[in-house]
Amino acid sequence: MTDLKEARAIANPYASQSTAELIRHLSEEVSRLVRDEIRLATMELTRKGKRAGRGAGLLGGAGVVALYGGGALVAAVILLIAQVLTPWIAAVIVGVALLIIAAVLAVTGKKQVAKATPPLPEQAIQSLKADVDAVKESAHR
Repeated sequence: MTDLKEARAIANPYASQSTAELIRHLSEEVSRLVRDEIRLATMELTRKGKRAGRGAGLLGGAGVVALYGGGALVAAVILLIAQVLTPWIAAVIVGVALLIIAAVLAVTGKKQVAKATPPLPEQAIQSLKADVDAVKESAHR
């Protein structure tokens, strides 16, 4: 009989604790769990932020180089059209075409930004949901 009680105590270390001790232990565990989930969310957002910062820097550099390349091509197109028309008319034609392209890109970009979701710590949210489900499941037992 004593062996059975000892086996139960080993299998369930909380069996010999009072309700007050169990509630205190539960409070400590929930606090630790919340701190760990916040730490996970912070780490995930930091990692995503660093990655986004590097990507934005590379995109900025590419934009500067593309701007110079585009300027050279615009000058070439103006000079090409200037072979047939007066130079100022060639410049106006190219300028209007570029403004139309810019308007189309701006509208498309605005639509894409509107569709974007806010950056969320997805792993931490999933982990927290799993923790809540596990607590609910154990509470129903």
